[in-house]
Amino acid sequence: MESQDFLNTLNRYRDLLWPIIEKKIEEVNIFPDYCRLDRKYQKELDFHLKVVSDYPRRKGKYLRPSLLLLTAEGMGGKRDRAMTTAAAMQISEDWILNHDDIEDDSESRRGQKALHKIYGNELAINAGDALHVIMWKVLSDNFLILDKKTAMKIVEEFYTMMSRTILGQGIELKWTRDNRYDLSEKDNLLILESKTGYYTIAGPMRLGAIIAGASEKQLETIYRFGVLLGRSFQIVDDLLDLTSDFSGQKKMGNDIYENKRTLMLLDLIKKSSERDKKLISNILNKKRNEKTEQDVEVIVDLMKKYGSLDYSKEKADKYARQAKIIFEKELRFIKREPYRSQLISGIDFIVNRNY
Repeated sequence: MESQDFLNTLNRYRDLLWPIIEKKIEEVNIFPDYCRLDRKYQKELDFHLKVVSDYPRRKGKYLRPSLLLLTAEGMGGKRDRAMTTAAAMQISEDWILNHDDIEDDSESRRGQKALHKIYGNELAINAGDALHVIMWKVLSDNFLILDKKTAMKIVEEFYTMMSRTILGQGIELKWTRDNRYDLSEKDNLLILESKTGYYTIAGPMRLGAIIAGASEKQLETIYRFGVLLGRSFQIVDDLLDLTSDFSGQKKMGNDIYENKRTLMLLDLIKKSSERDKKLISNILNKKRNEKTEQDVEVIVDLMKKYGSLDYSKEKADKYARQAKIIFEKELRFIKREPYRSQLISGIDFIVNRNY
């Protein structure tokens, strides 16, 4: 029931935010008179809008902007002062996913073919670039809504969050390219903190808190909470990748096809016998298009054999418990209802979801 309640919360915020996002994306082809395109290029303009708006129109769960709004409202901030930042948060996800899909050569996104599989890498990259530019334009609108100091603080937080996320992606890509399997759990946590802890949980909540007038101490506490819950979120996501098709929207075992250095894979390599290590290495050294469903099944079966899936689930539960303790004891300043209770439901949703 709590999971359904939180899904209802996500859907409600998505319905509120989508008109704002849609309007901003549809303005991508509007230029001042001095650089406006001639009408003869209308087909090109229409095509550009079609490609750029593809991922946003598919929509996602809207978890990040919802956490932003729940935190702002939970601290007494007004929703209309946070909507622009929440819209920018969602747009950031769409361009990041766009570029990630190209880097990982993913087959699908939100139940449809990945953008680069439809239009090719060049046009997909360009669409991601356009969304990136729109994101910063939306953020600049805050200077018309918020006081200058707060608007500037939002820009700085966004910059830090995005820079840390992109750094985490870069490190992960390099480790993958270098074929590194000697990584420690601490190395894995670095990726989880950069790409999920900050970007998915702490960053959105900090942005909402900044709009509500949070102190630096409060923002630091939110970061500690977000890093722990982000670890749990990503580990659960990686486990689901091996056990669920996300309601038919995603191929199972995608992380194995893409050679992602997940906690369960690193644990498997650490625990496995020399014979099984060789088998694992032979599978992982194959290119994506050379791997088979049977290869994925072999890796998953070995993870079950060595307890790597159970180990990872225990870790996810542990981090979630630690996060919940911080929320209950140290995030009492997020006190307005129903927003606080909805955030608690969000913690349970993140840990217990099955897709």
